[in-house]
Amino acid sequence: MNAIEILKGLGAWGPVFFGVGFIAPLIAQTMDALSVPGPFGLGTLPFGLALGVGAGLVAKLRGGWIG
Repeated sequence: MNAIEILKGLGAWGPVFFGVGFIAPLIAQTMDALSVPGPFGLGTLPFGLALGVGAGLVAKLRGGWIG
């Protein structure tokens, strides 16, 4: 397996990486700034990660973020 095949394989998971790397911290920081606690005893970052990964998986399965 060469580097191009690895990058193509990782590229298919781009929406999930975006959910983890951008959406999750954004949700956590927004909740912290607004003093909103995480539900079910979770911290803001684990809650943001759950939403970010979930949104990324939905986008991956649907083939895009919109539509």
